[in-house]
Amino acid sequence: MDAEQKSNSQIVFIVPPKVHLLDLSGPAHVFYEAKEAGAPLEVIFASFSNEENIESSANLFFSKLISVDALRLSTNDFVFVPGSEDILGVIKDNQHFSKYLQKWHKQRINLCSICVGIFWLAEAGLIEGKKSTTHWKYLDLLEKRYPATLVQKDNLFVIDDNLYMSAGVSSGIDLSLQILENLYGYHLTLQVSKEIVYYFRRAGGDPQLSNYLKYRNHIDSSIHKVQDYIMNNLNKRFTLDDIAEEVNMSKRNLSRKFKNTTQLTIGAYIDLIRVERAKHLLDKGNKMETVARECGLRSTNQLRALLKKLSIHP
Repeated sequence: MDAEQKSNSQIVFIVPPKVHLLDLSGPAHVFYEAKEAGAPLEVIFASFSNEENIESSANLFFSKLISVDALRLSTNDFVFVPGSEDILGVIKDNQHFSKYLQKWHKQRINLCSICVGIFWLAEAGLIEGKKSTTHWKYLDLLEKRYPATLVQKDNLFVIDDNLYMSAGVSSGIDLSLQILENLYGYHLTLQVSKEIVYYFRRAGGDPQLSNYLKYRNHIDSSIHKVQDYIMNNLNKRFTLDDIAEEVNMSKRNLSRKFKNTTQLTIGAYIDLIRVERAKHLLDKGNKMETVARECGLRSTNQLRALLKKLSIHP
């Protein structure tokens, strides 16, 4: 596994009364698939309520949840707080949970809100002076009720220190994939994205989408196989003949099909992936010689020329 972090992480999902199902199940499934793919993590569902059964906003019930009192968390762990129906009413009726959020925040536990779950963090006083976001319907309320927070109105998700906040539902999946990539690298994240058929992963406030996933918003298995081959052999010398043989196509048919599917030529795609890999390695402090070699380039001059061509400065 291409892991940025090898240590175990607990991914905790709080299940509040009247929870919105997709806020909970979307991100939870991302981490379930990551665990199935070999990521060293544990997915936990917890409740701060004394009720044995928690009813969701869709009338589906949850039971056998772990009590928040039983959680033993570290700085490797992430606590997700999804949105719920009548969020301010639920918070008012369960104010004791805010103390847990405050304690975890002080302990440097990573806290993640989905949709209107941000109001839990806000009521606990955790987003003052911090960037924040929520569902578009509630942005004005968030800004009005908590004027000390820096509301980001055009962001799908925001990360500020150990606070992770998403706009809701599908953006909770985007945020989860970002966390997964930060923890375990892009190869595992790509594997999970393929498994859940979620190739068009969106960035939070960055208009530059990850090129590892941006051009995989399709369901053509043969082109996915081509893209996998390129990713897995980027530091090696390969030709169009090698790729065509891998997918049992003629070069002409492969080139045509790849362009029709991704709107890019294979050469342009390889350049983008090389630049993405180069950026990743340079950000980690690798030397230009190492980066050039890992990107399958002959020299640092060739790497610099490619970066300049795509307007990236090392």
